[in-house]
Amino acid sequence: MKREAAFGAEPQGAASRRRVVVDLGARSYDILIGPGLIDAAGEEIAARLPGIRAAIVTDETVGRLYLTRLSVALRAAGIEHVEIVLPAGEKTKSFEQLTRVVDEILAARLERGDAVIALGGGVIGDLAGFASAIVRRGMRFVQVPTTLLAQVDSSVGGKTGINSPRGKNLIGAFHQPSLVLADTALLDTLTPREFAAGYAEMVKYGLIDRPDFFEMLESDLGSVFGGGAGRGEAIRVSCEAKAAVVAADEEEHGSRALLNLGHTFGHALEAAVGYDASRLVHGEGVAIGMVLAHRFSARLGLCPPADAERVAAHLEAAGLPVRIGAIPGAPLTVAELMRGIAQDKKVERGRLTFILTRGIGRAFVASDVDPAAVEAFLAEELAR
Repeated sequence: MKREAAFGAEPQGAASRRRVVVDLGARSYDILIGPGLIDAAGEEIAARLPGIRAAIVTDETVGRLYLTRLSVALRAAGIEHVEIVLPAGEKTKSFEQLTRVVDEILAARLERGDAVIALGGGVIGDLAGFASAIVRRGMRFVQVPTTLLAQVDSSVGGKTGINSPRGKNLIGAFHQPSLVLADTALLDTLTPREFAAGYAEMVKYGLIDRPDFFEMLESDLGSVFGGGAGRGEAIRVSCEAKAAVVAADEEEHGSRALLNLGHTFGHALEAAVGYDASRLVHGEGVAIGMVLAHRFSARLGLCPPADAERVAAHLEAAGLPVRIGAIPGAPLTVAELMRGIAQDKKVERGRLTFILTRGIGRAFVASDVDPAAVEAFLAEELAR
C-alpha cells in the first residue's frame, strides 16, 4: 500500500472523493469519502432515492455546527424534511429518545419509502438507524457521520440499536443504509480526544487481518492526525476492510465477529463507568480492550508478548489510554468487569467468546474461554 505523508488540507471537490461499495447484492450501497460531501448531500441522496421526504436526526452539539448546511443542501435538491434534535451523549441511546424519534417521524407522516438521515456520531447513527428499522417495518436510511469513529466503523454495516441498563447495544436490529457520506472536512472540528477515540477503530482493522495497514499507520501517524490526503486514504482502507467483512457475514454469524476485537473488554469498561464520557469514551474503551486482548492472548501463549507491547506503544503514541488504571475516577473491580463481560452479545449459552490473536493481523474467534482465566488476567491488569 502506498504511504502518504501529506499534512496540508485535502483539496475540495468531487475529484478528491473516494468510493467504497458495500456489496450486498440488491441492497449494495456506496460509501463516499472526501471533503465537502455535506454540501453535496442533497444531490447524492436525490440521485439514489428520488422523490423522498426525510427526517434529519442529529444532536444539539452537531446540530449547531452542521444542521443548517445539510438542510440547505437538501432543500436545493428538492428534498422536504423535518429536523429532530436530541441531547448529545451516550445516554441518548435509550428507549426514551428512541420513542421520541419514532413519534416525530410518524407525526411528520413520513412513509416507508422515505428516509431517516443520521447526522452525527455513533450514538445518533445507531439510534436513528434503529428508528428507521422499526418505523413502518423499515424505512430508508442515510448516514452522514461527523466523527472519525462513525466514519470508519459505526456508519458502515447496518448495526443499529440502543443501550440497556444491562449492557451496551443489547437492543437493536441489522438495517443497512442506502448511502454513507463521510465528509472528511468535518473531522477538523473534533477535539484531539475525539479524533484519537476514532483512530482506535481505524487501528483495529490492521490488527484483525491487515498487518500492512497497521505498519502504514505506525509510519504515518502524523499524516492521519494532520488532516492531509493520508487521512482520507486511511479512512478509505478502513471502510474497505469493514465492507469486505460485512459482505461476507452481514449478520455476524461468523467472521464478522472479528470486528469486535477489543470490544468485549471495552464494552465491559464502559458499563463499569456507567457510560460516563468524562471518564471513558467508546474509542478509549476499545483501545484499552485491544491491548487487553493482545496481552490476554500473550498470557495464554497465543501471541508474542512483543506484539502486545507494540500495539500498546502505538495506541499510546496516538494519545489513547492503554491500561485499566488510566481510567480516571474510582478504581474498577474484577467483579464489575466480569458482569459486563457476561452480558456481551457474543456470549452463547453462557460460554464466553473473545476475539483473541496470534499476533498483529492474526485475530480469531475464541469460543468457550475459561472465565477463571479471564478473572485472573483482569486481577493482574488492575494491579498494573
